[in-house]
Amino acid sequence: MLHDTQPGTLATLPFSADEYAARIARTRSAMQDRGVDVLIVSDPSNMAWLTGYDGWSFYVHQAVLLGLDGDPVWFGRGQDANGARRTVFMGEADIVGYPDHYVQSTERHPMQLLAAEIARRWGEATRVGVEMDNYWFSAQAFATLQKALPDIRFPDTTGLVNWQRAVKSPAEIGFMRNAARLVERMHQVIFEKAEPGYRKCDLVADIYAAGLRYDAALGFGGDYPALVPLLPSGADASAPHLTWDDVPLQAGEGTFFEIAGVYKRYHCPLSRTVFLGRPTQTFLDAEAAVLEGLEAGLEAARAGNVCEDIANAFFAVLNRHGIVKDNRTGYSIGLSYPPDWGERTMSLRSGDRTVLQAGMTFHFMTGLWMDTWGFEITESIVIGETGPECLASVPRKLMVKD
Repeated sequence: MLHDTQPGTLATLPFSADEYAARIARTRSAMQDRGVDVLIVSDPSNMAWLTGYDGWSFYVHQAVLLGLDGDPVWFGRGQDANGARRTVFMGEADIVGYPDHYVQSTERHPMQLLAAEIARRWGEATRVGVEMDNYWFSAQAFATLQKALPDIRFPDTTGLVNWQRAVKSPAEIGFMRNAARLVERMHQVIFEKAEPGYRKCDLVADIYAAGLRYDAALGFGGDYPALVPLLPSGADASAPHLTWDDVPLQAGEGTFFEIAGVYKRYHCPLSRTVFLGRPTQTFLDAEAAVLEGLEAGLEAARAGNVCEDIANAFFAVLNRHGIVKDNRTGYSIGLSYPPDWGERTMSLRSGDRTVLQAGMTFHFMTGLWMDTWGFEITESIVIGETGPECLASVPRKLMVKD
């Protein structure tokens, strides 16, 4: 039975009981449309969204089981069951822990016990959905389930729950606005601290402190991001996903900072590029093209349009400036756990005809990664009926520090 605080535990849910009930109802409707009797949810973001579960336990096998009625079932390592008791709304009967000798064993597998749980609770089930293409469900897990439940079909339900998360509730958007306040503070610290000779590892420590420390004026502190700070400089910035080292920043180089503020696992990514010294014409030209393209894309970011409208508007501007970007220019965001803060559903790129709805949230990722340099100015946005809300307020420009 859904409730905000679980009797006998310290569990306090981040959302109301009615919100969890609505999420489960939407998911069950999608399950029925796909002819699925039971869903095995192994994506930790989906597990949290459905039940409130919040723990760094996704390095071992775990799942939420969802049938067409009754409460969900949390299944995971026995020592993590107390974490479930303190974070989920379900009662004791729906928290199932497995013995520790199943962890990383070559002789037995947790999916054997999960299969037995499915057989016990849903003996008449014939179709059990699994998230085949995600980071947390292995080939061995699938093979074990097939062997243990030979009469059951396992349709691929990758993304089924993710898509139910696409339109955010007012409470979720509130969390993302809180995350935006944190990322604003993080970028302010970057600009204050970045200077030639300042080591990147020390700057990352400053970034984390700004993103995590409690702020009395805000009334909250931050959470860990699903993706670590990315801050390559010079030619390294031609690669979008390099992290940091202990090398000092240098004059005459541009560094992009791709970071996110995080509140209760809800992310607000935001990128800015800092140039130490007088910017080259290459960077000034990139700034002009990206800012013009951002404005064009934001103009198309309204309910009733489709994802590719944003992308096509942005790419048309780049083309006029003679710049080729051969990757997508954004993706859906919200609740996330490592290793990715995207929702793995919609992309802002040509060919994605997903209709935009009010309450959808995206990282409008306009990054350019060229042969010898890189440049990022991005926005996280909420789709509205007449236009987008940019969640964070950070100067939208090349950040120059002489």
